[in-house]
Amino acid sequence: MSFKIENKLVVAIASSAVLTLDAARDTFRERGLEAPSLVVSDANKGLIAAIRKNFPGASWQRCKVHFMRNILVHVSQKERDAFAAQMKEIWLAPSVELASQRARQLSERYEKRFPKAIEILEEGLEDSLAFYALSKLDARKISSTNMLERLNREIRRRTNVVGIFPNPDSYLRLVTTYLMEYAEDWSVSRAYLNPQSIQTLLPNAA
Repeated sequence: MSFKIENKLVVAIASSAVLTLDAARDTFRERGLEAPSLVVSDANKGLIAAIRKNFPGASWQRCKVHFMRNILVHVSQKERDAFAAQMKEIWLAPSVELASQRARQLSERYEKRFPKAIEILEEGLEDSLAFYALSKLDARKISSTNMLERLNREIRRRTNVVGIFPNPDSYLRLVTTYLMEYAEDWSVSRAYLNPQSIQTLLPNAA
């Protein structure tokens, strides 16, 4: 079968204080989004509930970076670097089995000194390992929201340079122009996710 990745840039300003995922879902579907295989986010309870409601059947990947931050808050400053270095090895494991083994070893090593940190690790570990089910994709790219956060930081930087916008349209023009440039660079030169790897995940791929 022929295979083509089609990128569609969706930019909008919410008409209310909060753009619900329901509204975002409808907007994305109007532009061709089909049921996603994986949704990556932090562990905001409202967001998780909305993901499960709007994208039934999709796996949820808990952002490993946010997860690690949540855990490290409960580790003493003195031991934080050593703990973090060992914890990072969990998500660098070549298989979910080895990742789980490393997590167990970390728990055994620190459960008495940092019980709350280990409790959080054990409760959220499974959701943070969902990316292993998509083993043909680059784990670094689908196990966290780092790319999105970098993008948001750059948008804030550029809009802060301007400071005050005369109207919403002027803000939207600046952001859209940057996102168009970013999307072009992303699709042409960065090869964020390998198209051939994505093709193997499609239900009708041959």
